[in-house]
Amino acid sequence: MYSVSARAGLTAAAALAAVLVAAGCSSSSSSSSSSAPATASSSPAGSTPASASGASISAGSLTNDFSAMTQLKSVASAGKGNITVILPDTVSSTRYVEFDAPYLKQAFTDAGLSSSDFTIENALGSDATQFSMAQSAITQGASVLVVDPLDSGVGAHIESYAKQHGVAVIDYDRLTLGGTRSYYVSFNNVKVGQVMGQGLVSCITAWGVKSPSVIVMKGAPTDNNATLFAQGYDGVLAPYFSSGKYKDVSNPAGTWTPSVALSEFQQQYTAHKDINAALIPNDENGAPIIHYLQGQGVKAKTFPTTGQDATLTGLQNILTGYQCGTVYKPIYEEAQAAAALAVYVRAGQTPPASLVNGSTQDTTAKVSVPSVLLSPEWVTTANMNSTIIADKFVSASQLCAGSYASACTAAGITG
Repeated sequence: MYSVSARAGLTAAAALAAVLVAAGCSSSSSSSSSSAPATASSSPAGSTPASASGASISAGSLTNDFSAMTQLKSVASAGKGNITVILPDTVSSTRYVEFDAPYLKQAFTDAGLSSSDFTIENALGSDATQFSMAQSAITQGASVLVVDPLDSGVGAHIESYAKQHGVAVIDYDRLTLGGTRSYYVSFNNVKVGQVMGQGLVSCITAWGVKSPSVIVMKGAPTDNNATLFAQGYDGVLAPYFSSGKYKDVSNPAGTWTPSVALSEFQQQYTAHKDINAALIPNDENGAPIIHYLQGQGVKAKTFPTTGQDATLTGLQNILTGYQCGTVYKPIYEEAQAAAALAVYVRAGQTPPASLVNGSTQDTTAKVSVPSVLLSPEWVTTANMNSTIIADKFVSASQLCAGSYASACTAAGITG
């Protein structure tokens, strides 16, 4: 998620060390993303077309067996320098530890890079740490940085420093506004919001909610992804509000800190007792809100809520009827796309148009950024088995443990 980190409570640091992979020593402007092909002229100067190497992969070929990455071995052998990935935190989403770091390691390894060719680090929620890691990587010979910036401020600082030292940067998951990166890799974040909004609308109908009174929550205002998510779901919900079919009750400021999201919700729920549906932008924020509603005696399938990231808790809340669905973004696709871009850039080659399949507007720098834009999916009990379980994103044994076993059986979940 694709969310900006909280700056406190970083208790997961110790656990992180066992998961993060370091190569010799050692997981969102309101501009929408488009599917228009990026032009060759937007590629870094001096780069060689990918066709010259005979290696070309597409965004659609990034499957969960990582087989596409093996096609890049000739490109990897032509490159020089270290690729350093700097992930943002361990709090906003567990994905960075559980998925991004190991998936990136596998992608680089399958592409033919040795352990000394790449490093994967995590800034643990600190802007200063993220910038320091970038400086250190460049000093130690990195030729490409892949950065998921905590915010656009530190992202732009890193990219300015990298540019001064002739090092290319790829924005990972979150676009740096005002930045100078070469490429951007993410899911289509406006589409993420649209999928979430459509999921809420469908759920309100399916659960028979009368006179829907909706609280529309957001991620952190400093996160460009959160802005794009909101652009998507606001667009879906707008006609329902303007027609009077739904009531737009409240729009809190937004956060990616679950405890703050709970506080925002409690304040509004106390002030507006008619609230009976909530657009919540991720599972992490939704979990304490759902727990609170349960404590208030709210019954299953009466109060629709949404989420994102397909966390274990979010999926279990879906199974028990307290969350309508979650936006699933197969992180193995994003990790492979970022690794592939980095391998091409490291070799001085232009990634193929089949991979760089879109562009995203940086409204601060007023430039169009060549992008790999991947497609999200709305997951409910109806397709959980064919998506989350099939991809081994969450195991059936985890999901269906204890009291959730009967709900899994009813949903046809196996594996």
